[in-house]
Amino acid sequence: MELREPIERLIRDPKEFTRAVSFPDPSQIRIYDETLRDGEQMPGVCYTPSQKLEIARALAAIGVHVMSVGFPAASEGDRRTLQLVMAAKRRGELGDVEIVVMCRSNRNDIDVTINTLREAGIGPNEVTFFIFTSGSDLHLKYKIGKTLLRFEGRDERDWLDLPLDFFRDANIRLQCDAIRHARERGVERVEFGAEDGSRGDVDYFIHYFKAGLEAGGLRPAWPDTVGTLTPEATRWYCTRIVEALPEGLPIVAHLHNDYGLGTINAITATACGFKVVSVTANGYGERAGNVKLHEYVVALRVLYGLEIPGFKYHKLRELARFMERMSGIPMQQHEPIVGSKVFAHESGIHTHAILIDHRMYEAVPADLVGAETSFIFGKHSGVALVEDTLRNQRARLQRAGIEPTNELAHRVTDEIKRLREERAASSKSEEAIELYEEAMRSLSLDAEDVVAIALALGAPQAAAAATSP
Repeated sequence: MELREPIERLIRDPKEFTRAVSFPDPSQIRIYDETLRDGEQMPGVCYTPSQKLEIARALAAIGVHVMSVGFPAASEGDRRTLQLVMAAKRRGELGDVEIVVMCRSNRNDIDVTINTLREAGIGPNEVTFFIFTSGSDLHLKYKIGKTLLRFEGRDERDWLDLPLDFFRDANIRLQCDAIRHARERGVERVEFGAEDGSRGDVDYFIHYFKAGLEAGGLRPAWPDTVGTLTPEATRWYCTRIVEALPEGLPIVAHLHNDYGLGTINAITATACGFKVVSVTANGYGERAGNVKLHEYVVALRVLYGLEIPGFKYHKLRELARFMERMSGIPMQQHEPIVGSKVFAHESGIHTHAILIDHRMYEAVPADLVGAETSFIFGKHSGVALVEDTLRNQRARLQRAGIEPTNELAHRVTDEIKRLREERAASSKSEEAIELYEEAMRSLSLDAEDVVAIALALGAPQAAAAATSP
């Protein structure tokens, strides 16, 4: 049906309430995808290097600007991934996407990564190195405290008695030493950050960032490692960080979704002037995951009117299905934007209205994200949708000698409701869920698996020891 009045006269545009929110120029905003690193830290998820290459191609095709490919110093698999991805980039398969590798703040991690690149004929200047440490006092003293003591040449027995200021200062020296070492070895682009920023002291982080920039770092990263930020806290921290650092500096917001606030916190950080936002496809990641790529880009476009240049919004649902197949982790069917049934309708009241205009009950434009409105028939179906469906199939029905009348539509509707309830009574949903949970458990190794491996590997040695004189 064609509406007689402009849509703006009939419903309020959500942008009416967000127009006053200012953002960096859209051309300066960078989507920083961490699917291959943080996304793989989700329990049960593991990708082979060849699978990571496929994922990298899909992410580059949809339009992400920056891509983290893992932690080369930590595993042979990540080293092989780096080589495959860089070879693909050289062949032009990934466009101009920026490739990031992760290193702890120690010279060995940096050297291993540089050697991995050089073995593949790739210079360290072709990759961005993300060199990280810790940031909150909890992490500084009790997680990496002994590392800092060793770096400073102090006795580890001093650990618990030293004041927090010692660990703060040593941490900055450790970070700057690693940055300078990377730059001396030919790395041109260094991103640097410290875990648990959202629970750290903002003045310390500003000091830490300034020292890292002076040492040769180019892009500070500020993380909400355990997802405790609220939009109010995000604004408080991010405003202070942006105001204290050089104007126009690209700063990374790395946020987690433990309270389901990842998207709004990412939007808030962007509005405060953070130009680089870390996301993962389908929001995969440890615990409750990371900022969801699909939520961040679509909410920015539809609710705030900010379009990321060159981003292919219509590929989002295709990417979601692809990632489900690659990871083995399905999204919930009503996941915003990319859920398999998020554009499906069953309720009679809703379907009747959708037949008039889809905007009655769909605020996300289906065509924007590569979706189509569909209808599900069941207990809540109304006669209007059934009648419309029969009318659309009139030719087929008439070939069978059946006329799609209103009376037939009522009878069909009654039968649909009866069948749906009958199927509900014989549903195997509980069995299906148990099978799914078992399949998820089988992807991971638990403590029993660890003991079984130890028994198997240690048995020959134990037997030899038992028989020796």
